[in-house]
Amino acid sequence: MNTSDARRILEAALLCAGQPLSLSALSALFEGAIGADTLRRLLRELQLAWADRGLELVCVADGWRFQSRPQMQPFLERLHPEKPPRYSRAVLETLAIIAYRQPVTRGDMEAIRGVTIGSQILKQLEDRGWIEVIGHRETVGRPALYATTKQFLDDLGLASLDQLPAWVEVASAADDGQTLTLLDDAPTAADGAIPAAEPNEGQT
Repeated sequence: MNTSDARRILEAALLCAGQPLSLSALSALFEGAIGADTLRRLLRELQLAWADRGLELVCVADGWRFQSRPQMQPFLERLHPEKPPRYSRAVLETLAIIAYRQPVTRGDMEAIRGVTIGSQILKQLEDRGWIEVIGHRETVGRPALYATTKQFLDDLGLASLDQLPAWVEVASAADDGQTLTLLDDAPTAADGAIPAAEPNEGQT
């Protein structure tokens, strides 16, 4: 099989897949005849081939996928004008603490935020698939330890936590209320990956 044919097969599989595809899944397309290094080279070539298009090929935590570029978001939203879910500032602040301090207990989060964190906040993040319990701290009461999930990374378009910036900014938008910026260049609350916070939340 020549390189052009292999690239077309990869391209078709990735465009038709409903979820990211790992290198092992992509290798199965060729019954193992193409090694991991060659697959990575072909994927990089595909990235370059799509460099000036509305879609981009990215590597996230669960593998490779095509996704729309951030600048396409305002136009694509016109196809589905319904607004994405909105989360309170308390929920987004809790998510930021877990993302940057994980693994953390509920007590750790409360110490950082300075207020009690309600169970419904953690449940919202668990239901969204962004956090999970990965164990328990060996101390009195054995509190649960929370960490972010691969789904969290996938939704931000990241391959690993190492790609998070060195800070978290919680900024107030003039008309949209509070928005949480986790990444400088990745999708944020403004374009739907991380929903904006409700402007007048009373939840803690």
